[in-house]
Amino acid sequence: MTKPARQSDLQTVESATVAAARRVLRMEIDGLRALIDSLDGCFDAALELIAAVRGRVIVSGMGKSGHVARKIAATLASTGTPAQFVHPGEASHGDLGMITATDAVIALSNSGDTAELADLVAYARRFSIPLIAMTRRATSALGEAADVCLLLPESAEACPMGLAPTTSTTMMLALGDAIAVALLERKGFSEQDFQILHPGGQLGRKLLRVADIMHEGDEIPLVPSGMLMHEAILMMTAKSFGCVGVADVAGRLIGIVTDGDLRRHMGNDLLNAPVDAIMSRSPRTIRPRALAGEALNLMNAQTPRITCLFVVDEQKRPIGILHVHDCLRAGIV
Repeated sequence: MTKPARQSDLQTVESATVAAARRVLRMEIDGLRALIDSLDGCFDAALELIAAVRGRVIVSGMGKSGHVARKIAATLASTGTPAQFVHPGEASHGDLGMITATDAVIALSNSGDTAELADLVAYARRFSIPLIAMTRRATSALGEAADVCLLLPESAEACPMGLAPTTSTTMMLALGDAIAVALLERKGFSEQDFQILHPGGQLGRKLLRVADIMHEGDEIPLVPSGMLMHEAILMMTAKSFGCVGVADVAGRLIGIVTDGDLRRHMGNDLLNAPVDAIMSRSPRTIRPRALAGEALNLMNAQTPRITCLFVVDEQKRPIGILHVHDCLRAGIV
């Protein structure tokens, strides 16, 4: 019968496992520091080569390098550089057709002599497709075939046997991120570009703009200055936003009448009063290109809180209206 573990035994095991984890992380951090120090003109050359490509960046690798290559391709594609992963084994059986003369290839191999990459490398050389190597050995078959060789510095694998790809794949992954971000900055890739490529999930919601979810056109509750309140109230009721905007003869927003304004001015003369006498002047507004999260924060920051914002252009003319429920339905919190 197995004896229950004592607390002291658990602490000893935990200390050993934590020590192993710290050793791995330190070795991988050391590898990244060495990678930082090793960057040179080859990185610039690789960026120039990729930036000149009219097609896609094809990223390939075998085994653990292949998993890293998939991630690099995904990161490139999501930050404005069209990219695709091609498995080197499948490439030898027809998938070379995915690679065109307008593409460039980034091939990952720690040793640089991965047999499965041979056909892909030969294909790139035969059709003058730019080839970037990410490898530890410049004198390897891959390193010597490449137009640009991004060398990984000599760093021990964190595996105690020195066999399992750990430090080397961490360096490859980080180098891929460096390439993607450097390209992003070079292209001036904006938040709006990012939102277009990331419409789903929390990331997409954070980058959603007011113009994407606002009500516009006939949905905007808007009346002209001088209109009597009994007509304005009909407009408020028809549009169901609990407010109505007031515009001057030039179409600029000069005020807003809310349910609260109606309660404050309740009396026998209310219905025959002009909206100008009831409205709150200089209402809070928002730009159409503002992030939806900014609009929600603005509504929540008012005392008392407000539930609607008019969306205006540079001339302060209303082009939309945003309700707090629109933000909540879009997942903005």
